[in-house]
Amino acid sequence: MTGLDLDEVLEIEEASFTNPWTRSMFEQELLNPGVSHLYVLRSGQGQVAAFCVDWIVADELHINNLAVRPECRGMGAGRLLLESVFGRAVALGARRATLEVRRSNAAALKLYERLGFSVAAIRKNYYDHPVEDALILWRDELVPAIGAGGDQAG
Repeated sequence: MTGLDLDEVLEIEEASFTNPWTRSMFEQELLNPGVSHLYVLRSGQGQVAAFCVDWIVADELHINNLAVRPECRGMGAGRLLLESVFGRAVALGARRATLEVRRSNAAALKLYERLGFSVAAIRKNYYDHPVEDALILWRDELVPAIGAGGDQAG
């Protein structure tokens, strides 16, 4: 992701969340390349279809923000982007991953469970607009076991 992507990213952000990140928040992440990593997945027409913002802290990938353009949902864009993010995170030394999600976000939970995440904790009333619990999810192994086959991205 670059600053040139921000208009499209903000469109997706505002369509996806009741308390969206601001342009300034994304710009701050772009200014912190030692920790922050920002990715976009483009459609065949070059439009931003999905984005992800993460941090690598020690050996952990922290997924801070992920969204898919509404008309691209259910087509594998989120999975494709996250698998790429996992591969890059492993190359940077990450061994496991975490994120938080609204309890009611069934589509996101389904995606994360398919990618090997499981609920590790609950943050009561974490979100507002509306007030809702956050589920803290972890994936303990970003790298498959030796001899398990498959790719490193998950």
